This record gives sequence, structure tokens and C-alpha cells, in this order.
Amino acid sequence: MKLCVIFPGIGYHCEKPLLYYSAKLAKSKGYDVIPLKFSGFDNSTKGNEEKMSAAAAHALEQAEAQLTDTDFSKYEKIVFIGKSIGTIACLAYRERYGTNASCILLTPLAMTFESLSHRCTAFHGTADQWADTEAIRKLCIKHLVPLHEYENANHSLETGDTFTDIRTLLDVTEKIADLL
Repeated sequence: MKLCVIFPGIGYHCEKPLLYYSAKLAKSKGYDVIPLKFSGFDNSTKGNEEKMSAAAAHALEQAEAQLTDTDFSKYEKIVFIGKSIGTIACLAYRERYGTNASCILLTPLAMTFESLSHRCTAFHGTADQWADTEAIRKLCIKHLVPLHEYENANHSLETGDTFTDIRTLLDVTEKIADLL
């Protein structure tokens, strides 16, 4: 049996393209999928390290509550897919509970790398307004995390050009398919 847990972002829920198609893909590959729901965040967290830490802790608490009855031991393969603040929560959850999961980090934040980041792959847009590209590059190199970059893409891996965004979504989804 295989399990995929989806850790959303503050404003990027599981029905948005990157997470929606990741979950759909995982289901098509035989995974049980648990899409987490996060709420109750302070909308003024951007650029404020203290508020980001509080938001990350809030996301982890919500993940813990929603995964409390999950028996991870029955799965031979576990994948966590996190988006933004969800990347922090998925790595922190994995570390806290010793869950043997590989992690897909969609638009990770610098704080993401405060937890162990082995068996991870990251996706980042070079115009991400929440994470400095050079900092993410350095952190991925330091922690041996493969990084896929998308030129001029924002925190949703979008550029504003519909066809570019569709090609990016396809590329990300194909890479996730290989990781699953």
C-alpha cells in the first residue's frame, strides 16, 4: 500500500492546480491520498519571521490533528507533498513522528530547511515573492535537495502567461509522477 499526504499552503488549498493534480496523479498511481485542510492563519505573515514561525506551528498542529488516526506502518511507501507553509509542516511532521516519507516541496520557504530535508525534491519560481531565489538555491545545495526552477514564476509557479503556466504545471506534474 502507498500513501500520499497533501500539506497545503496558507492561501493555496488542495483544489488549486499544483495540489489538485498532484493528488489526482497519486490516486491514479494507487496511492491512498489524504488532502489536509489548513485554516485560521494570520494574513500578514509575509516578511515577518515571528509570524511565519507561528503560522508554521499552526500548520503542524492542524496536520497532527488530522493525521492522528493514520496508521503509517501499514504503508510500504509514503510521500508528503507540501506547498509553501505546508513544506515546513510536512518536514516537521516527518521529523517529529519519524515517518518514513519522501517529500515533494512545492515553493519551499527558507524556514522549510530548518528540519531534516533528506529524500526531498524542491520546485521554485525565480519570481517567488515569498522566497529569495538565491537563498533557496543555497539551501538546496547545502541540504542536497534537487531543485527544479521555473523562470519568472511566482509563488504559485505562475507567470501570468496562460500557456507558459500550463506548460509549467505539466512539467511539475511529470516530475512528480517520476517521484511517485
